[in-house]
Order: sequence, then structure tokens, then C-alpha cells
Amino acid sequence: MSDASSSSVPLGNPFTQQRDLASGSAAVVFGDRGVVAVTGPDRLSYLDSLLSQDLSRLDPGASAEALLLDPQGHIERAMRVIDDGSTTWLLVDENQAAPVAAFLDRMTFSKDAAPADVSNEFVAVGYFGKGVAAQKVAAAAPNGVALIWSDPWNEVVVGGWQYADSSAHPATHWTYSEAIVSRADVQVALAEVELVAPDAWDALRVAAWRPRFASEVDATALPHETDWLRSAVHLNKGCYRGQETVAKVHNLGHPPRRLTLLHLDGSTNILPPAGADVMLDGSAVGHVTAAVGHFEDGPIALALLKRSVAPDALLNVVSEEGEISATQVVIVPADAGRTVDVPRMPRLGAVSRNPEGQ
Repeated sequence: MSDASSSSVPLGNPFTQQRDLASGSAAVVFGDRGVVAVTGPDRLSYLDSLLSQDLSRLDPGASAEALLLDPQGHIERAMRVIDDGSTTWLLVDENQAAPVAAFLDRMTFSKDAAPADVSNEFVAVGYFGKGVAAQKVAAAAPNGVALIWSDPWNEVVVGGWQYADSSAHPATHWTYSEAIVSRADVQVALAEVELVAPDAWDALRVAAWRPRFASEVDATALPHETDWLRSAVHLNKGCYRGQETVAKVHNLGHPPRRLTLLHLDGSTNILPPAGADVMLDGSAVGHVTAAVGHFEDGPIALALLKRSVAPDALLNVVSEEGEISATQVVIVPADAGRTVDVPRMPRLGAVSRNPEGQ
């Protein structure tokens, strides 16, 4: 077996790898993702004051997802959170551990909390369900204590909100978990586990409409646009950076863009690259965030579109080989947001249009 903690890609049929991963018989080692450990008695209250999720009372072993927003509510970082009673572990996407740890260190002030980038010591291993992969990964836990983050994407968390149609949501049976495993032990511990490429996981998460920081987030991304209020935002918690924008867009406005699933024309056997323009009547109306070949759904993609794009509009996606026709499956509807009905007040000095003059 190749070095499981590296970013090398196992060879094999990608559709077979997706099936094996979904069935729980295989795992994926995310060698280039990061791990940040936060210690100290104030760690949870400290993280709670900065992040979008209610972490102040996170129980040992419980899982959460949280976003770090800028003052305008744009997503700066995303992290998967688990606490073991003495340390809070943050799992982050590629190249994110160092900046996350550095930001948290700058923001400690008088709090008794100490963040550290421990990516050189630990690696994230992903799997589905409770099959053989789950059993083997759990047995590889450092110091005999399993550090397993269970993805909350399969339901709306307490304090969260879902814009997508719940009756058609494909994440109902999403049973994904990530375990924190020592890099020194992972190769031996997973010697009997089938390892598949990270691309296999990416195909499954695209089909489940699951947003990811490294794919769906750009400089202006709001959590509402990707339905991330579902798992990573607590709308009723105390103050945190960006909270005012989150509440304003959700209660009074609409997100300017909406995430959609695209079914791509498979006759050309072409997948567009991330960032490819999505066209309507010759004009760009959005861009692809991830495109995959799925073992059941065929060629599909996630794309961020302008809110004004009609959900039944036939689209074209630009690629080097030509345009690819695409149809939409609505994730975030165009009328998402504006959940509070605020009565319109008459303008000061406006003339009454009551015919009785009342």
C-alpha cells in the first residue's frame, strides 16, 4: 500500500470506488487537509464567540460544523468541530490549518485557549456508515480514544434553517464521518482497508448537495447561497462576527446567488473545470464550483447562479471542448430568505389613495 498520509491517488475504476466508499467498505485518506487543536479551559466559549455555530455547550464526542465570517457576513473559513473533553479539534480543507491557527491565536486576548496547527501529526480519514471501514478506522484511534466527527449534513441542526425542499433532499441517508488518525500509525492501521481517491468522496458529496469550503466558497460567498445555514449556522445564538448580515439576509433579504445541481449532457463525455462559466442566452449567469461523474447520476455539477435565473432555464456550461448543455435541480430557491413578514410603512407625506379620503 502506498503512503496513506500522502496525497497520492489510488488507482482503480472511479465508479467502483464511489460504490465501495458509499457502501462503507472503503475509506479515503485526506492527506493534504489540515487539523487544528485548541486546548485550554476557555476553548469552547472562545470559539463560540468567533464562529457561526453554538459551541459553548458542545459535549465531548459531539460533532458540529462552524463558519468564520468577515464583518460583512462573507465566509472566510469553514471547519468541522469535535471536542474530546480537553481539546477541541478543527478539521479544515487544504491549506487552511495554518491561517486558521494563526487567526485564532491572534484573537485569544485574555482567554485561556491555545490553538495549534497539528496537521503534521494527524490526518483525516473519511468513510460512510458503520461497515468494515468504520470498524478499522475506529481501531486506529490515537491513545485508544476515537476522535470521530459525524457530518451533521443529513439533517437540519438545532438553530439551523434549510432553504432546499426537504421532501427531495438527497442527504437524508448521508452517513459520512471523518476520523482523526495519527500519521505515524495510519499506514499500518489501515493496511486491510480499501483506500479510494478523494475524488470518489467528492462525487458523493456533490450528489448530496453538500457544500465544501475549497469548492463552493469565493471572496463574496454567503452561507445562505449554498444552504449552509442547514448545518453550520445557529440563527439564535449570541453575537459573532458577521451575524448582522446573516440575520438581515435571512430575515429581510435574499441571497444574491443560489446553489444549483446541474445535470450535464453526457453524450460528449466532458466534465467542465471548476470556475467554468454557466451561460444563458449568450451571457454568463454563474459558474461551476465542482463537476463530477457519478456512478448513478452520471455527469453532474454544482454551480452558483444569479438568483434571477429561472429554475427551468436550459443552460450551457463552457469548456475547452465546447459548450455543454445542462438542466437544473433547484437547491436554494430564488425566493430563499425574507422569512420575516415586515409590513410596509407609508412614506412620510404620502397622499392617501383611499377614495373616501379616510
